[in-house]
Amino acid sequence: MEHEFTKKIRSILEANFGGLSDKVFSESHIIQYLNIKTKSANKGSKSRGSFANLYAIYVLVEDYISKGFHQGGDYSEYEGAVFTKLFRRQRELPFGQKLQNHALNHRMNEEFKKYFPVCDYIPILRSPETNRYWFNENLLKVKINGKEHNLAEVLIQIIDSYVEAKKSAFEKFIRFCESSQSLNKEDLITFIAGLVEPTVDARVFEIVSYSILKYYYHNQNIYWGFEIDKIREDNLKLFKTGRTNANDGGIDFVMKPLGRFFQVTETVDVNKYFLDIDKIEKYPITFVIKSSESVPILKDKIQKQAEEQYSVKKIVSRYMACIEEIINIPILLDRFREAVNQNYLEDIMTEIIRQSKVEFSYEDDYDISDYEEVNVIE
Repeated sequence: MEHEFTKKIRSILEANFGGLSDKVFSESHIIQYLNIKTKSANKGSKSRGSFANLYAIYVLVEDYISKGFHQGGDYSEYEGAVFTKLFRRQRELPFGQKLQNHALNHRMNEEFKKYFPVCDYIPILRSPETNRYWFNENLLKVKINGKEHNLAEVLIQIIDSYVEAKKSAFEKFIRFCESSQSLNKEDLITFIAGLVEPTVDARVFEIVSYSILKYYYHNQNIYWGFEIDKIREDNLKLFKTGRTNANDGGIDFVMKPLGRFFQVTETVDVNKYFLDIDKIEKYPITFVIKSSESVPILKDKIQKQAEEQYSVKKIVSRYMACIEEIINIPILLDRFREAVNQNYLEDIMTEIIRQSKVEFSYEDDYDISDYEEVNVIE
């Protein structure tokens, strides 16, 4: 696989190995894996980053280097890195603040095996009894012309370069969003509408969806109370339950005081939908789907997949009844226009910028205390 960032990887290899760089690239499975995982580096902020698995590699190889094993010594005798230190280090890295433990424990290994099924080695070694971790040294060494070369420092350099490229892309995105506030109304509407296209990154889509729906519901009121003579009026408020792609139990947004749940998704895989429904004990949920297909078509796809997997109609009906509403891109754009008609265009743009800074851990004159977040499930 060759992509824009491959040039940077080859440049790093050439700086370290000179004329042997092409051979190192072709002989090393771990270098090839990094090449696969960094293809989004030069595609801008709208393309998904791959930090979890890369950082699992990074912290273990960083530990390997810190102990001097890249220069010599018997790594097989090393007692292993402590999980808590690795986990804390992951979260210190750019974009790593909300990473979970899945990559270190199994996901990175599973994905590596998917790409390299005939490779004899798995990257991350773990002792469940001691909760200690090692990076498979067999993948850190490559033998060319009878001489062994250690790749540890090169792996760190490649991942660092990828992170810098993504940081640059996110900073440009945020600055572009900020500069767009000076656009005329029609151009700003066009800009925001372009952020919910099917091709945009899932995180950007979730941020923009939230910002639109927050102000779409903003002026809608309900009347409620526990006693008939003490009815109160409340406007609907939408809250994010955490960052995008977080391990939050399948809830992306929560609406008060109705208690509606919203889940943003880019797939029409029935397993994903029903898993989200199961996570919240079959509580009704609204799906915001990154698709331009009509709601009847999307529902029909989900229904047909469900009927293929479940032979009992009552089970299928029970799950389908839990889908309270489907909001596709056309509906989202309609609600955007309604919010604009209520003069919330600038508020929506401000919210997109604010949420983007939180999501991308962007350091600026931004006060995180301004961020409204409801942590429903940690």
